[in-house]
Amino acid sequence: MFRGRDRRATVPGGAPQRFPGYDVLAEVPSWDAVTAGVVLARLGPPPPLRFFLPHEEAVAGALLDVLLAQHGEPRVPVLRTVDARLAEQVTDGWRHERMPPDGEAWRRSVCHLDEDAQVRFGRDFAQLSDDERRGVVQAVQDLAGAADEWHGLPASWLWSLWTRYACAAFYAHPWAWNEIGFGGPAYPRGYKHLGLDAREPWEVRDAHPDRDPVREPSPVPGAHPLAAQEPR
Repeated sequence: MFRGRDRRATVPGGAPQRFPGYDVLAEVPSWDAVTAGVVLARLGPPPPLRFFLPHEEAVAGALLDVLLAQHGEPRVPVLRTVDARLAEQVTDGWRHERMPPDGEAWRRSVCHLDEDAQVRFGRDFAQLSDDERRGVVQAVQDLAGAADEWHGLPASWLWSLWTRYACAAFYAHPWAWNEIGFGGPAYPRGYKHLGLDAREPWEVRDAHPDRDPVREPSPVPGAHPLAAQEPR
């Protein structure tokens, strides 16, 4: 179910590892059984969707791919995590007064993405090319930066909703931890080497410490992480 230290770690999109040789799943034996079970379950077969309807699933999945620049396999299965949160109403515990409940906002927004795609390109959002999808989503981000509305929803708060759900789902997954060199659960192992550039024995040095992963181009062709950008 997990890879040992002698196996190449899985990272989203199969990109070159920024932390060569690091695989958080090699640390599974140091976790307690309950923690290991929770994390490893995220690598299992995706459960049936419970919130998104079939025609919404394709749009929501394509939107999340754009936000996270997931244009190639292996993809972190963010859609199933977002769907589970919405089905179980596991929100952040608050919402902006001008926004509907999270589930309603997601349903309305995926519907409006299809509408915009039809107006601009004559096809559903999920049928667009990566560049076309980015253009549709970028228009929402542009309205967010201008503090404007999009189909009656405050674009800045909708953008916040999308990216909060997308990033929370993405960075809960071990493949994303491999990408950023995150050590995963610290219990019961803990940390002993505290301080600037003080690494634990299982940690790996950043191969590109001077490269800004947000501002510099991704090594994955076509990647364009909108979620990492400030609204324009």
